[in-house]
Amino acid sequence: MFERFSRAARTAIVTAQEDARELRSSTIDVEHVLLGVLSQGEQELQELLAEAGITHDGVRSNLAQPDKSQPLGEEDAEALRSIGIDLDAVRESLEANFGEDALDRVTPEQQRLGPFGWGRGGNFGHIPFARDAKKVVELSLREALARKDKTIESTHLLLGILRAPNATTTRLLGGSGAIAELRPKVLALLDRAA
Repeated sequence: MFERFSRAARTAIVTAQEDARELRSSTIDVEHVLLGVLSQGEQELQELLAEAGITHDGVRSNLAQPDKSQPLGEEDAEALRSIGIDLDAVRESLEANFGEDALDRVTPEQQRLGPFGWGRGGNFGHIPFARDAKKVVELSLREALARKDKTIESTHLLLGILRAPNATTTRLLGGSGAIAELRPKVLALLDRAA
């Protein structure tokens, strides 16, 4: 199937794997494919997405890991308070018993990867596609076939994402209403290119 992919679409898939690795994900998810499209897609597609407020930098910063000093959000803290658990008190107790930086010294990711950043179960080499991301790639092929296009462009990848976004990608794209508005614009972009 990848032989039908244009150079930009292939590079978007490779970039998706690199972004997944940099974001410490064990799989390539739909949002990583979106990042690949945003960074490697055709110029007209990037401009269309930028007009909708969707940029590589914006999506990337949105996906970046949260501040380690706030591992749980305020809503989480409030939910725990409602059942009698005070996160601030737990943190103070841990720091009193194990040192001020006890929570920051070793993260679960570091324990899993080992001291050199790779190891058993690490994401040093190939990162597999998650089921949803595989579906998006398959849908991009279906989009191209339905339009009788000879190659799969990064625009087709975006159409696949718009047809089957996961919850994170739906949020990143501005919700289901924004997705519904974006799809005809992407199709029109493909029509102009043909």
